[in-house]
Amino acid sequence: MTQKERQDRSKEEICRAAMEEFGTLGYDKVTMERICGNHGISKGMMYHYYSNKDELFLLCVERTFTDLKAHVERDMGELEGQTFLDTIKNFFIIREYYFQLHPKERMIFEEVLLHPPKHLVAQIQELRGPIRELNRQLIRQLVKKMPLRPGVDPQMAARYLESVEYFFQSVMQNYQGGHGGTDLHAMFETAGEILDMVLFGIMRQSETEGQSTSA
Repeated sequence: MTQKERQDRSKEEICRAAMEEFGTLGYDKVTMERICGNHGISKGMMYHYYSNKDELFLLCVERTFTDLKAHVERDMGELEGQTFLDTIKNFFIIREYYFQLHPKERMIFEEVLLHPPKHLVAQIQELRGPIRELNRQLIRQLVKKMPLRPGVDPQMAARYLESVEYFFQSVMQNYQGGHGGTDLHAMFETAGEILDMVLFGIMRQSETEGQSTSA
C-alpha cells in the first residue's frame, strides 16, 4: 500500500467515525476526544489530518449534501413523462428514501437546516448551494405544468414548494406518528396523502369564506 493510499484510508476512517458521532448526537455534544475514544483513533492521527471539530463537521455536511445530490440526480430520470402531481410526489419520495436509508445523514441534514452552528452558517450555505439549485430547477419545471389557482403566480408557487421541500421528511415522520419505515409503497402512500393536503388544502373553500364573513 502506498503512502497516499494509507493516508486516504486513515482520512476515510476518521470521516466515518465523525459521521457516526455527529449523526447520532449532533454538533454540540461531539468532541474530537470523543471521536477518537469511541472509534480507536489516535489523537496524533486525528490532528494530523483535521485541526478541529468544525472542520470535521463541515466535512460530514459536505459528504451528506454530495451523496444526496448524487442520489437525486440518479433517480430524476424516472420523473420524465409523469403527470405533474406524480412528479411532485416522486420528487419528495426520492429524497425521503435517501434519508430512510441513511439516518445519520438525515440528522446532520436536519441540524444544519433547522439549527446550524451560528459560526458555520456561511460555510454550510455554500456547501448546500449545488443541491439547492438542483431542487430549484426541478421545482420551477414542475410549476410550469401546474394549473395554479387565481392569485398564485409561478414564483410564489416555486417558493412555497421549496419551503415544503426543506421540511418534508420531518413532516412525513411526524405524520406517521414517528414510526417512519423504509417500505417504498408505504412511503408513497404517505407522501400522496401529505402532498394532497399541501397542494389542495384541508378545508372546503365555502367554509373558509363563511368564517371570513362571520368574522
